[in-house]
Amino acid sequence: MKIYESELEIPAIDGEGDPLDHIAQSVLANLPPDVVPVRFVISKSGPQSYQCEVGVMAGASANECERLGSIFEFRKRTVEDISSFNVAFIVPTGIGSTIGGHAGDSTPAARLIGAVCDQIILHPNVVNASDINEMPENALSVEGSVLSRLLMGTVGLQPVRANRVLTVMDNHPIDYLRNATINTVSSARATYGLSCDSTVLLDPPIHLDAVYTASGRASGTVENLQGLVRLLAERKGSYDAVALATKIAVPLASQVDYFSDEEEMINPWGGAEAIFTHTISSLFDVPTAHAPITADEEIDSLELGLVDPRKAAEAISFTYFQCVLKGLRQSPKIVSYGEDGWPRGALSVDNVSCLVMPDGAVGLPTLAALQQGIPVIAVRENENILENDLTALPWARGQLYIVENYWEAVGVLAAIKAGIDPLSARRPLADTSWEVYNDTE
Repeated sequence: MKIYESELEIPAIDGEGDPLDHIAQSVLANLPPDVVPVRFVISKSGPQSYQCEVGVMAGASANECERLGSIFEFRKRTVEDISSFNVAFIVPTGIGSTIGGHAGDSTPAARLIGAVCDQIILHPNVVNASDINEMPENALSVEGSVLSRLLMGTVGLQPVRANRVLTVMDNHPIDYLRNATINTVSSARATYGLSCDSTVLLDPPIHLDAVYTASGRASGTVENLQGLVRLLAERKGSYDAVALATKIAVPLASQVDYFSDEEEMINPWGGAEAIFTHTISSLFDVPTAHAPITADEEIDSLELGLVDPRKAAEAISFTYFQCVLKGLRQSPKIVSYGEDGWPRGALSVDNVSCLVMPDGAVGLPTLAALQQGIPVIAVRENENILENDLTALPWARGQLYIVENYWEAVGVLAAIKAGIDPLSARRPLADTSWEVYNDTE
């Protein structure tokens, strides 16, 4: 059983038919039949073709493939529920985002957006800052694949009072590093009442390698996860969320370069974490998040000096695990659409009012919003390595707003919430067009 990234080229959307179905069929036609996609991104788009990077799982059993389902499954909403104003906020992992590409450094932007909506739905990359997590009080924190499935219309989110969190970590050979992670769990139990009966130490451990794709995205490979899958299957029903802490193989020199690099080196850990948690969340339909454990004493004793403020949370943290536990404590339950519709109190795609994301990001959330008719606000200032022109997609009139920064994004959100055409607050105001309709019948 292995998770890795596959790179492929597919034909561009031709302007006719269903864009999402076109992409799904093209991707599946270019993948081996024995793998299951778990993550998808378009790294570069042109008029004729798209360069795609697809996280896939190989070696899964027939039962596991069925549980994973298809990341391209789509259920179109029939109406928007306007009883509340809820915003999905994403900063994709591993793309070198100027804001949110390091260690929870898009938290201020998320809190700003959260101030103008009823609920903000976000994923760990937005707010997880190693030992710090200051997500907005009105946040629903979900794993990235769950946020995608929410927008695709295939799952809903049921708020909870608290989750029973199963913590799973490597059986680390260094006592004080292993004990530090367990002490992190104990501190969460003692200070904010985390519900966690025990911590399971995996032996042999899962093997994660951090790699970079041809486009420069951070990704990874995950191997030897059969033990974790068996553990979660055996204990299903005894936990509501899964917190993972494992080593990720990143060369010491790369870690030093990341903290000292002046060339905006992309965080090497996040990509491997993303394809790992996407898979586990999809297999077991539970909130899942991951933190890297320091591999050895040499790395742990690095003297980093003063670092870029966006990386400082990592530089001052020890286990990197507290943000995971805090995020999972009240992460919503994943629910399905039934004969009577969505469960009472659940938030579904019907309740999503807008999507806010970095400009150029094209993955399942973008494509789902396109198909669902959800307004999208793309932020130019949040620069990243993806090479996509969002205006080339077949948006409905008034569905895509490209703004300079998150300050402007808040203004557009406020206008949408108030039922005002955002462009009506700008000048010059375009002339009103008119035409004559000749009814010749």
